[in-house]
Order: sequence, then C-alpha cells, then structure tokens
Amino acid sequence: MRKTGLAFGLLVAANTAFAMGQANADDKLAKREANRPNIVFVMSDDQRWDTFGCYGRTDVLTPNIDKLAASGVAFDNAYYAVAICMPSRTTTFTGRYFSDHQCGFTYPYNRTLPAKEFADSYPAQLRAAGYRTGFVGKFGVRLEDLPQTVAEHFDFYTGISTTSKKGPHFPADDKKLQHIYRKDRDPKERTLIKGDSMIHFLETQPEGQPFCLSISFDAVKNDRDSDMYGPHVALFKDKPMWVPKNYVEGENEKLPQVLKDHARGVYLHRDRTSTPQEYQRRTRRFAVQGYTVDQQVKRLMDKLKEMGVLENTVVIYTSDNGRFHGSQGLFDKAILYDEAMKQPLIVFDPRAPKSRRGSRVDAMVSSVDIAPTILSLAGLEVPPSMKGRDLGQLLAGTQDLSKWRDTVLMENFFIQELLGKGRKKGVTPDAQNIELIANKRSYRSRGVRTERYKYFAYFEHDPVIEELYDLKEDPHEQDNLISNPEYAAVLEKLREKTRDFHARATD
Repeated sequence: MRKTGLAFGLLVAANTAFAMGQANADDKLAKREANRPNIVFVMSDDQRWDTFGCYGRTDVLTPNIDKLAASGVAFDNAYYAVAICMPSRTTTFTGRYFSDHQCGFTYPYNRTLPAKEFADSYPAQLRAAGYRTGFVGKFGVRLEDLPQTVAEHFDFYTGISTTSKKGPHFPADDKKLQHIYRKDRDPKERTLIKGDSMIHFLETQPEGQPFCLSISFDAVKNDRDSDMYGPHVALFKDKPMWVPKNYVEGENEKLPQVLKDHARGVYLHRDRTSTPQEYQRRTRRFAVQGYTVDQQVKRLMDKLKEMGVLENTVVIYTSDNGRFHGSQGLFDKAILYDEAMKQPLIVFDPRAPKSRRGSRVDAMVSSVDIAPTILSLAGLEVPPSMKGRDLGQLLAGTQDLSKWRDTVLMENFFIQELLGKGRKKGVTPDAQNIELIANKRSYRSRGVRTERYKYFAYFEHDPVIEELYDLKEDPHEQDNLISNPEYAAVLEKLREKTRDFHARATD
C-alpha cells in the first residue's frame, strides 16, 4: 500500500510538473505570439531610386523617408526583378520572378494569377498565421476572382484595381471610408486619400493582434495638374532640378535600333522630356508628389507612436519600378538600364540594436526578396514557391557575404505593340506575337547585374542583340562593350549566369 501510494504521489508530482511545464511553454508561446512585429509595407509608383535625399539628392524634399533610412537600413544595390508595375507588384507579393508567375500586360506574359497561387503571397500567409491584414491604394495585380480572393486574404481592403478600372473597393457600411473616398473630393488629394485610409486602418486595429498593412500610392507616376497637391506645388516653383549625366536631349542614337523603332519610352521621351524645359517642369512635378508621399510617411510614423506600437513595427519603403525620365533618351521604364531597374529599399526595424541604425548594405538584393523577408520577420516559414531570399541577416549585419549572391536576374517582357490599340483586330494574340518576333520587332529581354557588370540580351532576335557594360568604368551605361574582345571572358560568364538564373527562376 505504501509503494502504491508512493507511486501515485510520484505520478501526481510528475503530472503536476508536466502541467506546469506545459503552462510555462504555453505562456512563452503566447508571449512570443504577442510580440510578433507589426509590418507596414509602403510602395510608391514610378519613384526612381535617386529621387531621395538619403540616396544623395539635394534638390528634393524627402525628410521623413530620409529619417527612416537614418534610423534603419538602406540598401544601395537593390534591383527590381522586373520594372513595370503589374509584374513587379506580383513579384513583390509572391517572391517569384516574372518568367515564373507570368502576370503582366502583354501576351504571352499576361496570365491571370490563380487564387490558389496568391494563397502563398505574404499577406495571405500572414493572415493565415493570425495577422490582421490590410491593403490601401493601387493593387495592380490581375488576380483570379479578385473580390472573393482579396476578401479571403485581407481584413481591410481599399484597393483600386488598375486592370478593371474599378475601385476603390471597401465595405458599404463603413461610413468613415465612404467619407474618405467621397466622389466630390478634390482629385489633387489622391495621395492624402490613401493616407487617410491608412490612418483609418490603424485606428480600427484591435489591441493585441499583430497587423500587416500594405500601402500603395499611385504617386509619383502621373504629373497632370489634377495630380499635384496644391500646398506642395509652391515648394518647387521655378526650382532648378538636377540633371543626370546620361540625360539625352532629343533622340539617343546609341540605343539599339529595335528600341528606337518600337519601345514606348522612346516616343514618350520625345513628347515629354526631350527638351531641357520639359525635363525641368516634369522633374519638379515628380518632386512635388514625392514630398506629398513623404508627408504620409510622417503621418504613419506619428500614428504608430501615438498608438504605442512604433517600437514593435517594422516599416519597409520602396517603389514598384524606376523611371528613365530623359536618361538614355527614354521616358518610361521596363528596359533593363539602371534608371528603371535600381530600387530604393529602406527597412526600419526599431527592435534592431542601435549599432545598425543608419546602416547601408552593399549586397546584391532583388525585389523577389521582399516577400520572404516579410514572412521571416513574422517568424513564418517561406513557401517553396518563393524564389527570393530572406534579407534578415543582411539587416542584422550577420550575413556571411561569401555565401550571399553576387548577381541578380532582371527581365522585361512588355511589348507596346501587343497592348491596347496595338492589338490587331481579327488576329489572335499568338499569331501577332509570332509575326512581330519573325519581323524583329520584339524587345523582350533578360539579363543579369553584378556589382561591376550589366549584361542583357533581346533574346527573341536571331542573331541575338546584346548589351554589356562595365559599371565601374561606365556607371551611366553609355559604352556597350559587347564587341570588345577584352571583355570576351566576362561576356561568356554573364551569358552563363543568365541561363542559370533563368532556369532556376522557372523550375
């Protein structure tokens, strides 16, 4: 009987210890869950990397974004995997390359992203893990069954669909949003409207639940009078703006003939930035919009501080693509020169040690890295579909750079001729695409960038049209070295890197 009682006592003690241990484990798990960081992802539209004070410009006004960089980490070698809005935004959500997701504007890269694939995106994964998710502004992804899919993955959505020309979408019973998006509101307040919606999301955030808010401004893309917020216009009135060394007045005879004949950026430059006067006028207008976006960043940071959550909120700032704006004799984006491809990327993490504040990172990073980084910040596993890498150790300063990539992949599959009025009636997209390739009008391209070299090829030509630049000697990409025998070994190595990267991107 004593042995039985002793055994029973030991069993009770063991069970009690187990229960206490389990309670402690549950308590630690609850605390860890409660301490998951909030994440705010801010994206502007067509905002070139060198239009910020923190990236060296002195004629612009971006004090709050500069403050983010001074308190966080700025990446100096970040590049878009693709530099035009729809495919770039899809890459940002999914961590996949354009040749993989194929969600773009023109055939055959005009695929609608299936809802089951968006389920692997960073907002979908975060919501499944208990985050409150929100989206504000330009959504810009051709998504299967958009209303139902976003309702499944976003708790708060005031997205504007650029593909259906509808929006914003939001619950009909939300009186505050009805007031924010009232039809009689001055269109010059388009950036402030997104800021107001951003603040409304934060004001309706339940206490104790982590959140992820993605804000996508449509500034600084357009420069009509209706896009300029009046009080900010005067800040740049008649102000002389910086002119890059590769700005081209008039036509650029150095461009490949296929671009001169067919690329949208050529005729847009002719119409918009080919004279110094027009260049200055439009540069001032983009600076106005950049400042208006910057003021929304101030509103964001002030609100996070007011809510008492700033110390546990990671803020990421970037854009969807760059813009030539007269550089290279182009206006648009997409073509694989740096003015379109180089990415502003700033990550503010208040949990980081003070020694990391104001850090600059030189490692080669890509826009495919954003989604896996966001998931990793939240402590989540990265889905196998994502091809990017977690930037966490670069942010912490602990990354062994010998094990980091030294090359990024870049792609452009946009063809103006296959879009809108360029589509031929009575001809299938496939037939029109075959015909334009056969007649050497395609300027689809892919290539790679290292810290020193840039290589890309217009791969649908026979023979292939190629460009190669030594960025140490020629940072503005003015001297195409493709026929220079001194660079033959470099050329072959970069061709091989392009083949390897493309294969991995689509496997």
